[in-house]
This record gives sequence, structure tokens and C-alpha cells, in this order.
Amino acid sequence: MKVVLIRHGESEANFENYWTGWLDVSLTEKGRQQAWVAGEQIKAMGITFDFAFASVLQRTIITCDAVLEASNQLWVPLHKTWRLNERHYGQLVGVNKDVMVAQYGKEQVQKWRRGYDEPPLYVEENDFDRRYDSLDPRLIPKGENLGMVVARVVPFWQDQVVPLLKDHKNILITGHGNSLRALVKYLEDVPKDDMDTIDIPNAQPIIYEFDSQANLIERA
Repeated sequence: MKVVLIRHGESEANFENYWTGWLDVSLTEKGRQQAWVAGEQIKAMGITFDFAFASVLQRTIITCDAVLEASNQLWVPLHKTWRLNERHYGQLVGVNKDVMVAQYGKEQVQKWRRGYDEPPLYVEENDFDRRYDSLDPRLIPKGENLGMVVARVVPFWQDQVVPLLKDHKNILITGHGNSLRALVKYLEDVPKDDMDTIDIPNAQPIIYEFDSQANLIERA
């Protein structure tokens, strides 16, 4: 069985160099093209899917739809889950990265960006729309370090993906830089101090193969 991970194509926030987190931004035209090309690559490799997952943020949903359409698989069932959302960057959300470096220094900003245990400055209140209304408010963070992202992604894998793999299904997972880094950490047992070595480029398929008990065989 195969699982393909794909980070969304270039977003408006990537282009304008600000932290996005749970902010819901769309793709640039370049990002849409990247997603389509990823789908063409999957088609050329002959990979077919039975189920697809995306976060509840439009940049992954648009990417997922483009990948499925370009690979002639738009009919595949798509489930959206907040557990695949990007890391919640707290007070950094919507702020230009260069501005934060000038204000707090490069070293501190790097800790906020890449620190496994160090969260960003928390927001006092989240201003989210009704897509999160059904969630227990205690699940919704006001800022996250990487460890917290791992803690919410792993249950998604165990509860939703593993049963499908054991049922011999192929799966597409479209996520964000940090939610996919968290998943890669778990799947490959990467030490937390080595998470900087995990690179998740925009719209580049990462392919894993599993046996019938959902044990990892190899990363293609």
C-alpha cells in the first residue's frame, strides 16, 4: 500500500513572506500550477488512490483537488481534518518574517520557527469561523511548538490512516510544511533534535510504501 504526502503549492503567504499558521489563504497562480504538475507526476507513476485527506484550510484543499484532477482521480473521497492544519504560530500569524527578525532578533525568531519545545507568543483569543465549532475548545491551541503539532497529527495517523492501510487502501495526504514534518518525524522515527533535517518542499510528492499491517517498508 502507498501513502503519498504532498505539501500545498505556493500560497499567498509564502509569496509575501509572512507567517500563516491557521490563517486561511489561497494559492498563488504558481502554487496552482505546482499542484497540477504534482498530479501529473502521480499519474505518470501510475499511483492510484482510494482515499484522500487534507486540512480544513483552502490551500491544501485546492492542492488536493488539483492533484486528483490532474491524475484523473477527482472522484476519490476527500476527508478534511483540522489535525492536518499548519502549526498555529500564535502572535506571529499574519506578521512579516523580516519584521519579527528586526524586532526580536534572528536567534529568537529561529527558536519560534524551529523549536520543538518552544512555542511562539500565544494569542489571547482565536478569531476563527464556524469550521471549528464542533471541536472541543480545549483542542484548539493559541499557539503551538512542533511537539504540539506532532501530538495532534499522530492520532490522525493512528485512527484514520492505519485502518485504511490494513484494508489495503492507497492514500493521498495533503498538508502543510509543519504538519507533514510532524508526520515524517513519526513515520521515520526522527529524533526531535534532528527535525531541521526534514525538508518538505511545496507540491513535491513524498511516497511511502507499507505492508498489510501498516508497517513502513520504504520511502521512495
